[in-house]
Amino acid sequence: MSAPLRLVLFDVDGTLVDSQGAIISAMTACFQAQSLSVPSRDAILSIVGLSLPHAMARLAADQTDRVQDALVDGYKQAYHAQRLELGAASSPLYPDARQVIEVLHAMPEVLLGVATGKSQRGLDALLEAHELEQYFVTRQVADHHPSKPHPSMIETALAETGVDAAQAAMVGDTSFDMDMAKAAQVAGIGVSWGYHDRSALKAARHVIETFEQLPGALAKIWG
Repeated sequence: MSAPLRLVLFDVDGTLVDSQGAIISAMTACFQAQSLSVPSRDAILSIVGLSLPHAMARLAADQTDRVQDALVDGYKQAYHAQRLELGAASSPLYPDARQVIEVLHAMPEVLLGVATGKSQRGLDALLEAHELEQYFVTRQVADHHPSKPHPSMIETALAETGVDAAQAAMVGDTSFDMDMAKAAQVAGIGVSWGYHDRSALKAARHVIETFEQLPGALAKIWG
């Protein structure tokens, strides 16, 4: 009897790539452009994973909608400029990320996907820069969904791939990822190297310390 079809979804920022330098730089630029105090590093990293309007609503809660919209636009411009200047170096892959993706991709019953707070343009550019386009059969982005932790991204990925929720897992570094997984009734696998402290990953089924531990965590979930 063949194994059931399975799906592994990855968050991007703080999970696949270390983009904190690019994120903090772009946030600094957009707040300074509005003559506002720049949020602390910890405050900025705490909102990674949310779609930009939700992130700015938290970081600039005392500002008007107009100012928050200007911050969103300024962030997009600054981040895009960095990506054009630095390419893949602006968001390097974490150690062993590519190798583990290749291992999972080689398993005939396993499909890979992405569920990210990035825009479609941002995700496509990042995958192209790292030559990862061929690995992900479903790509869910902030343009088309409510912000995490709403389960829409995962539910759409399941529908697109035909995989049952019990045979899916969400890999991410934030409480938003793990809460989204729980809401969609899929297993959450937290990673310790990202932008939320391990203590925030309460909804995770497992927490891994290195990418190399991911296949083993998936094996425990699926038996």
